[in-house]
Amino acid sequence: MIMRKTCLLFILFYCVIAKSFAQNDSLTDMLNKEMPAPVKKDYTTATFKATRIINGCSVENLGAGVLDFRISHRFGQLNEGASNFFGLDNATTRLGLDYGITKWLMVGIGHSTLNKEDDGFIKIKLLPQQKGKMPITLSYAGSASVQTEPAPILPPGDKYDFNNRVYYTNQVLIARKFNRWLSLQIMPTIVHFNLVDSSKFSNNTIAIGVGGRIKVSHRIAITGEYYYRTNNTGMLVNGLPTYNAVAVGIDIETGGHVFQLMLTNSQGLTDRTFIGQTTDSWAKGQLHFGFNISRVFTVVKPKGFKGYQDEKW
Repeated sequence: MIMRKTCLLFILFYCVIAKSFAQNDSLTDMLNKEMPAPVKKDYTTATFKATRIINGCSVENLGAGVLDFRISHRFGQLNEGASNFFGLDNATTRLGLDYGITKWLMVGIGHSTLNKEDDGFIKIKLLPQQKGKMPITLSYAGSASVQTEPAPILPPGDKYDFNNRVYYTNQVLIARKFNRWLSLQIMPTIVHFNLVDSSKFSNNTIAIGVGGRIKVSHRIAITGEYYYRTNNTGMLVNGLPTYNAVAVGIDIETGGHVFQLMLTNSQGLTDRTFIGQTTDSWAKGQLHFGFNISRVFTVVKPKGFKGYQDEKW
């Protein structure tokens, strides 16, 4: 009798447990069916192929752990003639090192032969363009530079302070990649000069930059940029008038290199020089041939790295 009761209790217990597991399995299945699939964040890539359009910054950032060694070269005026080998005998150069700290933060330093200028910058990607959600990429770029050439000769008793050598630039970069072949960017900019030639000029030069890229093949694109100054248009540099900076170029991508060829009316290579102190005029034929060479190295390989991917649309 006891044995029969024990068997009945065991069978009853087994049925309850089996029923419970069956209900749990059904509930799990129901939850799995009701939970939506994770949404893929389809961010736009390669709005521009380099971190600079030509002279100015693009919205592109280096990847985390990537080092970019940049050589920028601007020759003299093409109309200088054969005596200066059409400008090739008179050139300015900037050597720079840029580094991606994270996918949204990069920094860089450089040295330019013009005025022996040292500069540093930071670029932060605030909002990336995303299909169906964010129509633009929004970034901030800030830089500072200092001239290291000897101080000018001043009258006795006058002092040339170190602050007179320092300049600052702040930019908002707003870009949109419309399709695989067209990208446009606008760059509201403020360049601060600690020292200007006359009190009639503002220490802050305000400019609106526009730039773009037209892709003509898998590895070649045409680029252009223009900076329109809204004030300080009559500012002089060493007695010479200044003009808005214009540049057109060609990007050639060759694996780990991006080779940029351009024509520009600015020989300067820092924000201070080409935005606020360009002394040559495109209309007068005072053009400079130049190039940028960018070579990237992966210093710290991120987790799950599968190699660099081609651009999306």
